[in-house]
Amino acid sequence: MTARTITALLDASVYAPSVCEHAVWAASRLGLPVDLVHVLVRKAVHSADYSGSIALGARTALLSELARLDEERARVAHEHGRAILDDAEALVRERGAAAVSSRLRHGEVVEAVTGIEAGAELLVVGKRGEAADFETLHLGSNLERLARSVSRPLLVAARSFRPVEKVLVAFDGGPSAVKAVEYIARSPLFSGLHIHLLMAGEPTTAQKGSLSAAEDKLKSAGFDVLTGIVPGDPEPVISSNVEHNGIGLLVMGAYGHSRLRNLIIGSTTTQMLRSCKVPVLLFR
Repeated sequence: MTARTITALLDASVYAPSVCEHAVWAASRLGLPVDLVHVLVRKAVHSADYSGSIALGARTALLSELARLDEERARVAHEHGRAILDDAEALVRERGAAAVSSRLRHGEVVEAVTGIEAGAELLVVGKRGEAADFETLHLGSNLERLARSVSRPLLVAARSFRPVEKVLVAFDGGPSAVKAVEYIARSPLFSGLHIHLLMAGEPTTAQKGSLSAAEDKLKSAGFDVLTGIVPGDPEPVISSNVEHNGIGLLVMGAYGHSRLRNLIIGSTTTQMLRSCKVPVLLFR
C-alpha cells in the first residue's frame, strides 16, 4: 500500500497538542494529510468472587450490575476518545493542515497501530503518555513496544514544538542508521535543513567507511553536511551535541540490540528519549 498520511497517535496526556503540531509540520513539508488516531483500550475489571457468600438471586443481580457498569465505562471512554480527537482536529486545522481525518480504534495500542501503519508515511507519538511519571522521566508505557514493532519511521514528539532547522543524525553504521540516511536523502521532510552526521566512540575501520558513504550520499542529495567523530559514550556525546549546536531534531536507529542485551547494559535509544528535549525520529 502506498504511504499517504501522517498518522498521529493521541491520548489525554499533555503531549497531545505537541503531537498535533509535529504532525502538521511533517504533513506540510511532505504535502500529506493528517490522520488522527485514538486507541480505546479495554481495561480489565477486577472484582471479588462473592459466589460462596451470597444467594443465587443476589449473584445474578450483581453480575447484571457489573455488566451495566462495564457498558457505561465503555460509553464514557468512547465519548472521551471522541472529544480528544475533536479537540485535536480543531488544533490541526488551526495550524494550517489542509486535510485531516480522525478515527477511534479498539484494542491494545501496539496491535492497533501495527494494523494501520501500512497507510502511514510516518507515525507521530508523544514521549510520555497520560499516566507517565514526569518526576522519574518515565517514558510512555507503549513507546518502547511501538519503537520495536512498527516498520514506519516513528517521530517521538517533545513536550512542545519548535521549528526545525538543524538535524542531528546519530550514526553508528548499523542497518537502521543507514536506513535513516537513505530516507533523509530522498525525503522532502528534510529539504533545506542542515544535517549534522555524528558518530560517537572509537569507530572501527568499517564504521568509518560507512560514515564516509553516508556523508557522500547526503551531499549528493544536496545537503549541507557537518560530519564528526567524537570519543565517548553515545548518550552524553549525543546529548551534548544536541544542546550546544541548536539541534531541532534527532534522528537515530531504534533498539539495535536484543531486549536481553538492553536489559543488561542499557539502551542508547531509551537513554536518548529520556534525556533529549528535542523530538526524536526513530528508524528500525
